[in-house]
Amino acid sequence: MAGERLDRDVWARAALDVMGERGVAGLAIEPLARSLGTTKGSFYWHFRDREDLIQAALERWENQETDAVIAMLGPLADGRSRLRGLLTAIFLTHAEAPDRSVGLAADTGHPAVQEVLTRVTRRRIDYVAEQLVAAGIDAEESRHRAVLAYTSYLGWSTMMRSTPGVLPQREQAAEFVDSMMRLLIR
Repeated sequence: MAGERLDRDVWARAALDVMGERGVAGLAIEPLARSLGTTKGSFYWHFRDREDLIQAALERWENQETDAVIAMLGPLADGRSRLRGLLTAIFLTHAEAPDRSVGLAADTGHPAVQEVLTRVTRRRIDYVAEQLVAAGIDAEESRHRAVLAYTSYLGWSTMMRSTPGVLPQREQAAEFVDSMMRLLIR
């Protein structure tokens, strides 16, 4: 990154990577600055303090990994198509990147993390439940299935970190998505 002009988003993206791997406790400004090839002065040009950076990183995560995904799926024809698109995105297209929820979950004692993690989790479960209702599943049952789908996704993300070789590989992942669809919508 040397020679690249660092803006607020570059810092937030780098901080989010650290927080997703090591949690908020693993985020220190000097090592982050070194990894970006800059100094703490650049950090203070863009942020008041470490908490301001944490908030920016969490906002980036929410916007790019929840809001943008939901917006991308919006034009699809119906709930079944949107659900298949979501499962394809998370288990095939982006299968190599564990969700940062897993790393952030260790920091639920941090008020900003707790607030954003709760909001994102609710939004994601609500979205899946809405697609299931649109596909003809009863609202209460849709909620149960949405929680099941989301906890499966978090389990997948956890295993990506700890035992990636156990998960279905790329060629088997499409069959996995088909199985998930059968479990969610039958």
